Amino acid sequence: MRGVYLLLGTNLGDKMANIQKAKKCLEAKEILIVNESSIYETAAWGIEEQPSFYNQVIEVDQPYSPQRLLKLALEIEHLMGRQRLVKWGERLIDIDILYFGQKVIETKDLHVPHQEIPHRRFTLDPLVEICPDYIHPTLSLTNRQLLDHCSDQLPVEKLNF
Repeated sequence: MRGVYLLLGTNLGDKMANIQKAKKCLEAKEILIVNESSIYETAAWGIEEQPSFYNQVIEVDQPYSPQRLLKLALEIEHLMGRQRLVKWGERLIDIDILYFGQKVIETKDLHVPHQEIPHRRFTLDPLVEICPDYIHPTLSLTNRQLLDHCSDQLPVEKLNF
């Protein structure tokens, strides 16, 4: 299934290597990356007294249910050494499901579309780069419109490698 968008984020260690390793781990699980944004350096959100993040949005084609994809993402995070000590704290890798086509899912462990999309510039800037006209399934606004209305003013800078 295409139209599945994931956000990769890291702010510890070799951030570029962490993003690349996460993508290789996803591909090893039959999750094909069909589109990807640039990598953005972003200020920490939530707890601001920590190193900046590298973030990237990828569109994937994959055969799994949303719940199975979440389980695989959590397994990859664990495999890469992520420790969940503090909410919004430092991390080696974070893999969030942003959109799963036009599905709306609200369970104890999974909310799709991701509830924070409209509030986070570090998510919206890379989304707008690769899918500006994608319509949020519950808000009926495009990613570009969400970015235009986003109140988050933390710096987000596209990196050139």
